[in-house]
Amino acid sequence: MEHEEREMLADLIWLQAVIATELIQITENTSSLLRKAPPPQTCIEQHQRLREHALAIAERYRPGSGLREHLAGHA
Repeated sequence: MEHEEREMLADLIWLQAVIATELIQITENTSSLLRKAPPPQTCIEQHQRLREHALAIAERYRPGSGLREHLAGHA
């Protein structure tokens, strides 16, 4: 695989991880609005594990992208 193709795939993987973490946050926010209360603690814990996994994938391909800092602001 050529360098340009590798870079493109790394970009796409990183972008998908960003999308995944944002969708998790949207889900939590929507749940809070509909319930008029925070989501169940089990959901929050599961979402955090999913965020961490997506972040690990993103950082494998784009370390230091700022995603970690962004996600810390969601907490």
